[in-house]
Amino acid sequence: MASRYQVLLQERADLVKEGEALDAVADWGDEQTTRANEIAERIKALDPEIASMEVIREAQRNAPAGGAAMPTMEPTAAEKPESLPTPFRTLGDQLAAVARAAQNPHATDPRLLTIQAATGASEGVASDGGFLVQTDFSADLLRLVHETGQLSRRCDHKPISAGANGLKINAVDETSRVDGSRSGGVLAYWTAEAGSLTKSKPTYRQMELTLQKLTGLYYATDELLMDVTALGAFAQDAFAEEFGFKVDDAIFRGGGAGMPLGILGHAGTVSVSKETGQAAATIVKENIESMYARAWARSLPNMEWFINQDCWPQLFKLSQVVGLGGVPVFIPPGGLSAAPFGSLLGRPVTPIEQCETVGTVGDIVLADFSQYLIIEKGSIEAASSIHVQFLTDETVFRFILRMDGQPKRNAALTPFKGGSGKTQSSFVTLATRA
Repeated sequence: MASRYQVLLQERADLVKEGEALDAVADWGDEQTTRANEIAERIKALDPEIASMEVIREAQRNAPAGGAAMPTMEPTAAEKPESLPTPFRTLGDQLAAVARAAQNPHATDPRLLTIQAATGASEGVASDGGFLVQTDFSADLLRLVHETGQLSRRCDHKPISAGANGLKINAVDETSRVDGSRSGGVLAYWTAEAGSLTKSKPTYRQMELTLQKLTGLYYATDELLMDVTALGAFAQDAFAEEFGFKVDDAIFRGGGAGMPLGILGHAGTVSVSKETGQAAATIVKENIESMYARAWARSLPNMEWFINQDCWPQLFKLSQVVGLGGVPVFIPPGGLSAAPFGSLLGRPVTPIEQCETVGTVGDIVLADFSQYLIIEKGSIEAASSIHVQFLTDETVFRFILRMDGQPKRNAALTPFKGGSGKTQSSFVTLATRA
């Protein structure tokens, strides 16, 4: 005898099939409209009960051996419905199913309902709410976002739980490396035999990150929807590229209000002054040396130079005077006949679009992005609508990525020994040369 859970699953599958049959009717009358509404209401009533039974089944599967027995709801092999399809094979396959559900809620692919619905005005109606991207596709999209981003893939990522909207960390409040200031106040003492010990303790600050939303709309023509392979490829390429770019831009210059807090102009970033008499829109050897001297020594192994491509001619001209002549400071591997990627003072040089044009603060940056913290919820959410671009025969997909980020330190470091005012940081910029 079939279990209650199996009966409900079968009823729901039958209702979906009936809705599909209704959708095939060319001209709907009052009778068909009434029945379609009844089907939608019944499915809406069934879903919570099915979901609660699935919770019980999951708890039963995870119950420890020897624990209290729970009523079994697991269907036998013979009871398992043949009408419940397997998960989607590709992202394009799922997006096409979402589009069909938006066009006709009664023909919703049952596979969509096995992925927790992100519902709006009415449950299971894609045009009102939508569906989450299948877990493996979501993870793949997020991976592509980080791979296309030059900066985000170098940052320290912390996933947060499904029930959280942010992260609070008690971070060590360290702004100086002088005695009595390390770790916010920890100090060790050389002590004589039988001598008294002197106490010290660290101080902390609260570092808080709150999830922000990065959103995008993707317009797909009906012709593209018919080719699920092309649809998935277009959606992956377009949004991985754009989301990766916008995340990088926020990491670099974000204002912190409704978006991550960037390194440019941040209190923990060191800005090196230009040389006396330095011409506008130039980079000289002394700039490079001064920036390197302000880098926090512990970050140097991870540091890289990030530049705007406008800086290349300036770097090629850098030279060190030796006697009556000079030697180049920057030469690409293989000389000028090779691709212009090399190193300055042993650290790699990488051009990125987010850097400012030459002569403006942010045109050349020495940075260790492992000292930048990002939080994110693993899934990229997607929903669709056929109504936004109805007249142009297009379906609109909405993608949402929830994340936040900021530098780990809130201030530049005063070194243990060093010149007055010569703070150090994991992020070093060069002031504007106007």
